[in-house]
Amino acid sequence: MKRLWLSGLALGAGLVFGGAVAAQEISVGLAGPITGSEASFGAQMKNGAELAVADINAAGGLLGRKLKLEIGDDACDPKQARVVAEKLASMRLAVVVGHFCSSSSIPASEPYVEGNVLQITPASTNPQFTERGLWNTFRVCGRDDQQGLVAGEYLAKAYKGKNIAILHDRTTYGKGLADETKKALNKLGGKEAMYEAYARGDKDFTALVSRMKAANIDAVYLGGYHSEGGLILRQMRDQGMKSAFIGADSIVTSEFWAITGTAGEGVRMTFGPDPRSKPTAKAVVEKFKAKGIDPEGYTLYTYASFQIWAEAVKKAGTTDPKKVAAVLKSAKFPTVLGERSFDKKGDITTLDYVWYEWKKDGTYAELPSATN
Repeated sequence: MKRLWLSGLALGAGLVFGGAVAAQEISVGLAGPITGSEASFGAQMKNGAELAVADINAAGGLLGRKLKLEIGDDACDPKQARVVAEKLASMRLAVVVGHFCSSSSIPASEPYVEGNVLQITPASTNPQFTERGLWNTFRVCGRDDQQGLVAGEYLAKAYKGKNIAILHDRTTYGKGLADETKKALNKLGGKEAMYEAYARGDKDFTALVSRMKAANIDAVYLGGYHSEGGLILRQMRDQGMKSAFIGADSIVTSEFWAITGTAGEGVRMTFGPDPRSKPTAKAVVEKFKAKGIDPEGYTLYTYASFQIWAEAVKKAGTTDPKKVAAVLKSAKFPTVLGERSFDKKGDITTLDYVWYEWKKDGTYAELPSATN
């Protein structure tokens, strides 16, 4: 029931199927970083999508038809994301859940809207994804101007009068998040001692760490992904820096700890309330665990994206993307994340960020308060 294709190229003879069998199926898509530096998040999304589709099919499918899942790999590369989106859009899928990186989701949305394909991202947080007035863009996660507000307020309070460094990787996600955090910090009277950029893919941060050490930085805020963030932290500790390290949803993956080891202890990050502990997710979490999968990070967000779309299809009585989009903006949906509803832009209607901390055993847990 699933075909995997990589780097925007199809594996096999065809991704468009003819005949009676295809007519009995509803093709849906997942797009994300199946390969590349953010592949751990692609794995989360893939796990969530596969179980969601399996559960929908086990319950009889939709409108008397089973779902067939197509997967596209964008490697979190904007150009590759557009190629993937054009290929998926040409297949006239009913919906694409994706992408992960905002720098992929935003350019991908153009082929989707041109191809009349609904797009629901479980993870892209840059405000511009839903600020452009497109009818087809939705997200089940929060936005950077919400996440940055939470982080900026925390930095202003917990590190008042201290030296704060704000780092970003120049990506749509990373710089956008850093800028929103800086804006919130500055609005409350705080002022960063450093605002520095680095490049994705870099591995040697000796010079950056040396500058932070010379500036007596007390807290480092990361606007970027776990691959570079983990290396920055490890090299900070190697140079004797004991500064606090604070990140966001991009380090909510066991891969972060695999990079940092015990240096990751005490790192704090913003993310939505842990859905694994919600009563609404209990049965689904047990299914994942029976498969040996910990549904961390964006696994359940991806599952919920398909859940919401399926419920909207049932309410609309059709898979027509524009009719389903109208239902999405007018109803409430029970999901593994709890109840979800969308505003006219396609954003969720609730603030969805709390604090987590990495523990010494390599796990992370939600904090009752950021100041605890």
